[in-house]
Amino acid sequence: VPQWMRETARRTGAALMGSVAIRERDNAGVEVYYNRLLFVPPQGDIQWYDKRHLFRMGEEPEVYRGGMEQLTVQYNGFRIRPVICYDLRFPVWCRNRRDYDLLVDVACWPASRREVWRALLQARAIENVCYVAGVNRVGHDPLTNYAGDSLVCDFRGRMMAKAEGETSQIVSTVLNREALEEFREKFPVHLDADAFEIVG
Repeated sequence: VPQWMRETARRTGAALMGSVAIRERDNAGVEVYYNRLLFVPPQGDIQWYDKRHLFRMGEEPEVYRGGMEQLTVQYNGFRIRPVICYDLRFPVWCRNRRDYDLLVDVACWPASRREVWRALLQARAIENVCYVAGVNRVGHDPLTNYAGDSLVCDFRGRMMAKAEGETSQIVSTVLNREALEEFREKFPVHLDADAFEIVG
């Protein structure tokens, strides 16, 4: 775990999330890489999630191994489901089975697909009756430009907070667990959801 994440979480009293490239050896002793999201709370009980859906158009499967396990983090009264970037395009993987309240996607989503980014974040919020936070990078690398467009939306898909412009910034909002539960009681779509099983 990057030491600055531990130190920043401890100093600010806030949990941090972000993804990094991790190198490990598997059970056969083969060196493998994961795109791993780290959840680092102030207390230091670190949890992680390995990106499931590897972006083939960017040749990620040539470098990384995909994760197989979902993660749900309990923090400040919310159940949080983290995903990474391209995972957002897969509604079955993101499907809420009444097991999370907030979906968080950390991403390197290109500016050329910014409308898709916003639409998918709102769609995941509406279909899963949950809050959604999308945190995207800004700037550029040799491959593409990144517009940011980080945002938080509520369980109706309504925008609660949004980063403006293509610069690094901090935005904040307050999530209301009572309002979420009240809406779920009035509009219990989960009772009509299809049963399914995710396989390798």
